[in-house]
Amino acid sequence: MPKITGYIERDTETGLYVAVVPGIPGAHTQAETLDELQNNLKEVVELCLEEMDPEARKQIPEFVGIQQLEVAG
Repeated sequence: MPKITGYIERDTETGLYVAVVPGIPGAHTQAETLDELQNNLKEVVELCLEEMDPEARKQIPEFVGIQQLEVAG
């Protein structure tokens, strides 16, 4: 079973949690709670992986890390 990394943000306008998995087209979702978001994201990733051919699955980027920056402006 592959480990997939989702990026999560909170939308300031709606207050919803939003998740996206880079490298998997269509793998994004939103929810009111983090628990609901995790369930939604797992479901959408499983559906997306089912639709991908084996070669495309090998091309999913490997998660390395996240870096936060402070910028002027």
